[in-house]
Amino acid sequence: MTTVTSLLLMLVAYVAVTYAAKDYGVALSKSILFYDAQRSGKLPANNPIPWRGDSALNDCVVGGWYDAGDYIKFGLPLSYTTTALLWSLVRFKDGYQRAGQLDEMYDMIKWPLDYFLKAWDPGQKHLTVQVGDGRDHDYWGRAEDMTMPRPCQVVSASHKGSDIAGGTAAALAAGAIAFKDKGDTAYSNQLLTAAQSLYAFAKANRGLFKGAAEFYDTSGDYDEMCEASIWLYKATGSSQYLADAKSFADTETAWAYSWDDKQIACQQLLYEETRDNQYKNAVVAYFHDWMPGGGVHYTPCGLAWRDKWGASSYAGNSAFIALVAAESGIDTTRYRKWAVEQINYLLGDNHHNGGCYSFEVGYGSKYPLHPHHAGASCPDKPAPCGWAQYESTAPNPHVLHGALVGGPDQNDNYHDVRSDYVQNEVTTDYNSGFQGALAGILHLQATGHMPTTANKCPCTA
Repeated sequence: MTTVTSLLLMLVAYVAVTYAAKDYGVALSKSILFYDAQRSGKLPANNPIPWRGDSALNDCVVGGWYDAGDYIKFGLPLSYTTTALLWSLVRFKDGYQRAGQLDEMYDMIKWPLDYFLKAWDPGQKHLTVQVGDGRDHDYWGRAEDMTMPRPCQVVSASHKGSDIAGGTAAALAAGAIAFKDKGDTAYSNQLLTAAQSLYAFAKANRGLFKGAAEFYDTSGDYDEMCEASIWLYKATGSSQYLADAKSFADTETAWAYSWDDKQIACQQLLYEETRDNQYKNAVVAYFHDWMPGGGVHYTPCGLAWRDKWGASSYAGNSAFIALVAAESGIDTTRYRKWAVEQINYLLGDNHHNGGCYSFEVGYGSKYPLHPHHAGASCPDKPAPCGWAQYESTAPNPHVLHGALVGGPDQNDNYHDVRSDYVQNEVTTDYNSGFQGALAGILHLQATGHMPTTANKCPCTA
């Protein structure tokens, strides 16, 4: 063997080891488990979370996901989360296949879709958009032991909420595409019928839902209406939906991709369908702001740090959008590299606690032990659970596998304290783009397009 050949083989082996340093498939499988841990209602026989049981069986609409470490079901973040996850399934199905998690993903994502089907009454034109209220935060304990009132809030012609109605229609339409691709035509048709009637209702009854303003105060409905119409166009091919999406679209530079702002998603989806440069330019402007040298702050170890609330989530969400944009031919090489580096930071390429620290609970050997999550903080029955567990400095008795915590401050500092509901918060929306990015990275591995990365603080363990 020649010296040159030996060096080339060593280089290939080194690159392979570099890629294998992060097990994106394991990270994705754990994220799915987090969503399973958030289930409300009567749990199925295949429930993979041994410390969870049936809960909230007397809700006005049973099922869905609890929003965070509490037990309220909020329509706006729930619809956003479901749509984002379905987008990743539709776009990066091979990523889920590579991880061996495709069946688990279909099973997981059907839970909120079934809830939406029950929440929308097309005859009465009522959409249940919230179950529970602020009194929930007076309780720290197991979901299975709740006894507090859980009032419902409903959107109707007289109580407007086209933001949540539009967002829910988007989720249902994206679900119709995903389950049609799975071969479940009957369920796909059921989702599509509901999406169309709910979108028509939202379009005819414009107005913002303010019943959750204390927690999720919406800033507008144009982005949700745009998302609903573009997903309905993708599901039906009807030109009217495309025309609607264009009418709702905004080509200004988005701030982030989140439960309250789907503008960048709409821009990207419209570019894919139209190849109109005005939408491409909006995506490019977004990442000009997010890339180093733009308006988004970077921590010393390289996390794109948009805000103290959900810093990890904002980075994961933008990483997902970058991978989707790269697939449509927008600055492909640079966007892929940047996205993988952001996820690598979250999975351990940082200096916290000596380095190799994962902000996804349960991934690797070092991760948060005290996420702000009531259920995970409770010991097994018959031991009691209450505010003593909230105040305890001991690790959560149950590992909340897959949950992405809020994350570090702008200087990479992080405190693993249960009472810190900024840095240690976990929510369903925090995981959505992060999981989508993991699926996108697995797609790159499956297709041989994995970029070479250069994280500032690589894990060397």
